[in-house]
Amino acid sequence: MLSHVFVGISDFARALAFYRPVLATLGAQERFCDAARPWAGWESTPGPRPLFVIARPFNGEVPSPGNGQMVAFMAATRGEVDAAHALALALGGQCEGRPGLRPEYHANYYGAYFRDPDGNKLCVASHGVA
Repeated sequence: MLSHVFVGISDFARALAFYRPVLATLGAQERFCDAARPWAGWESTPGPRPLFVIARPFNGEVPSPGNGQMVAFMAATRGEVDAAHALALALGGQCEGRPGLRPEYHANYYGAYFRDPDGNKLCVASHGVA
């Protein structure tokens, strides 16, 4: 269904320092990185799509997070959710919801919410029992 998700960032080095370790925690494979453009992308497993891409907006304007917009990354375990959330906060992210069960979604939904340094809202969620 999805080809890629694009998230606008203002400072490429800062965003790369945030996303590389967070996505590595989830096992996402970096597919490309070009500081001259500047943009970077990670592929899903088993790949190659959908891609998650960070870049400065093509129109050259300052990025602005949308109200009600969020990107949710899949985690294999609840431990991965915890680790990704903790790492995101350590790297300058802002907490939007601590890790925990969210039974209002379904009995095994375990998620955590945070914003990247540009204010983009992100989620990491596991749908399993562990």
